[in-house]
Amino acid sequence: MSKKLTLYIRLIRLDKPIGILLLLWPTLWGLWLAADGVPPLKELLIFIAGTVLMRSAGCAVNDYADREFDKHVARTVNRPLTSGQISGTEALVVTAVLTLLAGVLALQLNGLSIKLAVVAAILAGSYPFFKRFFAIPQAYLGIAFGFGIPMAFAAVRNEIPMVAWCLLLANVFWTIAYDTEYALVDKDDDLKIGIKTSAITFGRFDIVAVMGCYAAFIGIMTLVGAQLGFGLAYFAGLLVAAAIAIYHFTLIKQRNPALCFKAFLHNNWLGAAVLAGVVFSY
Repeated sequence: MSKKLTLYIRLIRLDKPIGILLLLWPTLWGLWLAADGVPPLKELLIFIAGTVLMRSAGCAVNDYADREFDKHVARTVNRPLTSGQISGTEALVVTAVLTLLAGVLALQLNGLSIKLAVVAAILAGSYPFFKRFFAIPQAYLGIAFGFGIPMAFAAVRNEIPMVAWCLLLANVFWTIAYDTEYALVDKDDDLKIGIKTSAITFGRFDIVAVMGCYAAFIGIMTLVGAQLGFGLAYFAGLLVAAAIAIYHFTLIKQRNPALCFKAFLHNNWLGAAVLAGVVFSY
């Protein structure tokens, strides 16, 4: 049982929480902005728990969808499902249980939030299949990873103002940036097996595209701050985020897989810097 539990933990990546954090930061931006400060405790706890559950469910369904591809990629060949340590049925059951638990949490929110939760579940479940045909699946991932933003506004305000969609757009650019760094790690393997990624689509302009997406993210977030009348604390957070993005350029410019992966992981601090700027603005 202990061994099986360890395999399930690996399946849903609880041993690698970076995905949870990259999903959680934009959700928390949305909650703080929607509440004009500290959000209600109930909504805060629901969104944190829901983020963990839905990211975990997304990992399980992703591994199910990619089980035949992962065995050909050096980084993923030992994942529990593709290596045969757990079955496809087990992965689907785990996905269903986690999604059901997230649904129970969503039912504690208002009607608009519940409707958006259904959309969020569809986005999470369909993302793995976009890598079959969509040239930049990272953009779709950005929508899925950022959908907690409009949900947060719906839960707190029972409406979705334009600022929520601007935050979502900013998150799409940020996601393309960091997930392209991630995709650079597997680029050679992905080319062999026919998976589509932004790293392949951008070609020799991959590094320029990553930095352009970082710039678009910072630019949109700057406009959001100006529109909301934020002061020094918010823009200091964005300045730190911009400095982190520049640091990532020094890591990825040679396309070294290990350094690209380091840059990907380091995006946790970029998201945290933006949140710190938002929190201290209130």
